[in-house]
Amino acid sequence: MVIKRTRSLCPECLRPVDAEVFEDEGRVLIRKECPEHGTFEGVYWSNSEVYHKAEDYDEEGEGLLNPQTDPLKGCPLDCGLCPEHESHTVLGLIDVTNRCNLKCPICFANAAVSNYLYEPTYEEIREMLRNLRRNRPVPTPAIQYAGGEPTVRKDIVELVKLAREEGFTHVQIATNGVRLARKPELAAELREAGLNTVYLQFDGVTEEPYLVSRGKNLLPLKLQAIENCRKAGLGIVLVPTLVRGLNDSQVGDIIRFAIENIDIIRGVNFQPVSFAGRTPADRVEEQRITIPDFQKLVEEQTGSEIAVDDFYPASSVRPVSDFVEAIEGKPQVKFTCHQHCGTATYIFIEGGKIIPITRFIDVDRFFEILDKGREELEKGGIAAKAKLIAKSTIELPKTLDKSKAPESVDIKSILTSVFRERSYSALGEFHYNTLLVSCMHFMDPWNFDIERVKRCVIHYALPDGRIVPFCTMNSIHRAEVEKQFSKPLKDNQRSGN
Repeated sequence: MVIKRTRSLCPECLRPVDAEVFEDEGRVLIRKECPEHGTFEGVYWSNSEVYHKAEDYDEEGEGLLNPQTDPLKGCPLDCGLCPEHESHTVLGLIDVTNRCNLKCPICFANAAVSNYLYEPTYEEIREMLRNLRRNRPVPTPAIQYAGGEPTVRKDIVELVKLAREEGFTHVQIATNGVRLARKPELAAELREAGLNTVYLQFDGVTEEPYLVSRGKNLLPLKLQAIENCRKAGLGIVLVPTLVRGLNDSQVGDIIRFAIENIDIIRGVNFQPVSFAGRTPADRVEEQRITIPDFQKLVEEQTGSEIAVDDFYPASSVRPVSDFVEAIEGKPQVKFTCHQHCGTATYIFIEGGKIIPITRFIDVDRFFEILDKGREELEKGGIAAKAKLIAKSTIELPKTLDKSKAPESVDIKSILTSVFRERSYSALGEFHYNTLLVSCMHFMDPWNFDIERVKRCVIHYALPDGRIVPFCTMNSIHRAEVEKQFSKPLKDNQRSGN
């Protein structure tokens, strides 16, 4: 049964082609045909029931008021962003270098193997940051420095300061942790400069995954990097690249490791391997993990302490942004990414037991109250604001079952503070007492879906002023962009150590 028709890519020549997403024997597949290279078929989502459940959270985006490029060739070839893009930038990315101190067999960025250097200057990065902040209706609030390995740049601390100067409220770096482990003072320097989060590559709790996916046993360095961040008070999100048959048996162990280190680890964002860049594509279907696979692995490996039904699409939180926007009277950041891009839940820990937030809060009812409140405010105007806030602080706690909630956290107080006062300190208290368990399944040429691209909220800023969605950058544009703005690599620049 055909679910929808869309556009995808030929995995061989990267030509945009027509595609159909269809249901077959409980799975959702994608099929496309290239005039030159033939037909390709593969798994889109491994469970059709979970796929359709996610459809309930299809939140339409509003796009940008100031797109930078014109739709001339058609999506995904006009990225810049063009007027066809339907979401604004929630997280901006800047690749500050293509150098790296590792040469991982799995690398969607294909870092550290070219004979040219892609490394924007400090001033170029300043302009890229400003370009993200010029987005309307909402300036990009968060930035991630990536690469390559961003910590091989000698000015990485200064770049963190620069992001703060340019108005970003959240700054993070995506890193393999090697320099954070070997240079203990770096974590403190980054924290002092204003870094919020270390987005730490972390593929397992034993040496085996690292030997295969990274070429060496990096676990001791990962543990040292975590300890150095702990001493500096610098928060960490663990980022495992999941590959079927390699580390999918360690999903539960990774979550338990995060729980044991919840004083410094804020979340775990699992990323199923994307078959782009240097990642081998000869075993795509054998190694593919989709979001339903991930959810099932979590349920099985936590003994159902975290279940499939505890997860919600990232787009589900849209009502929160709409509600705050209605009260504040100004545009807010909105997670209008495609409902099949990611999934997440929050968990609390009480007496060693995992308590997902869905076990004591009626999440759907919570969102319904917010939507209804927004509608009332839009009808009643500014005069209804005080009444709505008072009403919400009464109604929202009713979605809470205190008998099942963790006793160590005053959830009711946090809820009322967040929505009555829009208290970011209260929101921070919530995050410090929870662990985010999430999965972001980035696309590659094999499962590429143009509808997901148009709703992407994670975008790369480029030196020429363009802003490009994550999956088109890594599936199509990366090599061209890096060559266009590169220079020859000198011998003393080849190593990032």
